[in-house]
Amino acid sequence: MLLILYERAFTLGVVTRKSIELGGSLGRASATRRGLFFVTQEALKIKNIPIEKATVAVQGFGNIGSWFTRIIYEAGAKIVAVSDWRGWIYNPKGLDILTLYEYVYNNPENKDKTVVGFLDAKKEISNAELLELEVDVLAPCAIEGQITKENASRIKAKIIVEGANGPTTPEADEILVNKDILILPDILADAGGVTVSYFEWVQGNDALFWSEEEVNKKLEQITVKAFNEVVNEAKRRNWKDLRMAAYAITVQRVAKQYELRGVFP
Repeated sequence: MLLILYERAFTLGVVTRKSIELGGSLGRASATRRGLFFVTQEALKIKNIPIEKATVAVQGFGNIGSWFTRIIYEAGAKIVAVSDWRGWIYNPKGLDILTLYEYVYNNPENKDKTVVGFLDAKKEISNAELLELEVDVLAPCAIEGQITKENASRIKAKIIVEGANGPTTPEADEILVNKDILILPDILADAGGVTVSYFEWVQGNDALFWSEEEVNKKLEQITVKAFNEVVNEAKRRNWKDLRMAAYAITVQRVAKQYELRGVFP
């Protein structure tokens, strides 16, 4: 009889997004939303809009949208409209997002966990009205294909930050770029989560874990650097489209690795 003994080992870097107790990273839970905020903050600077004077509409108040809304609200922006799977609420004077968050997530009477019925809202609006509001920042954080060639010409936001995957269709992209609307593409804006997953891998391999403040600071540094690289690439190529600039950088980096290392595994 052949007896095989296996040695069990716990390798901290083998997977990411673990619980803190099992070697996960502090700051991972809010990383995607925080990355959205960092790129939005930089885009507002390009448009010369102080964040304290910025108006924002957010489609989606789930895992991504609720926290992005909360972070940018705490930074001083005015949130005028929010939606979720049940409906859409609007207040041109601004919504109290901290109270809204409590209403949605900590109110036992709100069994559907919805923004609908929030008393601070002046009225309910349609999804089309929310997307077409005249705001500084529009954040589609719900599902794909929300901004299309049918409604793109009516979009009035100065900046679109894509919190969802693929909320803007390629046909809509062209229309929006021609209207000089600054689109922060999902490939850039949504990268906070995978960036902190990388941080988790690094920390796990070193068995040395960082404070949440340090994680957030490193995330901001990398996100702002990536944003500036994309903006500079667009300027170099005389493009208005940041999505194409982000893709161009990505392809160039992969090509460079093949050139330096050859065909590999």
